[in-house]
Amino acid sequence: MIALLRRADALLISLTRPLRHLDGLPALALRFYLVPVFWMAGSQKLLHFSDTVAWFGDPFQGLGLPLPWLLAALATASELGGAVLLALGLATRWISLPLLATMVVAALAVHLPNGWQAIADPSAPFANAQVLAAAERLMRIRDILQSHGDYDWLTASGPVVILNNGVEFAVTYAVMLMALVVLGGGRYTSADWWLARYLRR
Repeated sequence: MIALLRRADALLISLTRPLRHLDGLPALALRFYLVPVFWMAGSQKLLHFSDTVAWFGDPFQGLGLPLPWLLAALATASELGGAVLLALGLATRWISLPLLATMVVAALAVHLPNGWQAIADPSAPFANAQVLAAAERLMRIRDILQSHGDYDWLTASGPVVILNNGVEFAVTYAVMLMALVVLGGGRYTSADWWLARYLRR
């Protein structure tokens, strides 16, 4: 049995060996997925910077962080600069670390009290009390829209949902960033790879 598994493993390795030159594509896909995420987040912080600082420092309705101006500036710069560097595949491992830190802070300080789900789905296995309570509100919203609006037009792109703001997206982005810390920018697809190749010469 073990010999059979070894032969199957050797066969799989030999069949996939020609694909090794495509091993930069997963890193490229992760980078390009994350670029608009961080660009939009950083842009919103920059456009409403005074509100961002106030929210970072507010101990009652915000994060209650010390040095809110500095931390808001660092978060904004990390997200905007990170989007540009990820797009280029330049300093991929290095920029993934502060972006990962922002995702951990966001998950723990902002999203964790809301549970796992980003969108409230009472039928999901991880539905907490907050999500289950959203079911009645969602039913009321649908009733109002069906009675007083063009429901088919309003829901043409998908059903009405309630944002739960759980940790789901923050954790997903954090996992993707951890993968980039290990993978780097990717073979052939990043400035990191071409720069390293040039320096080796």
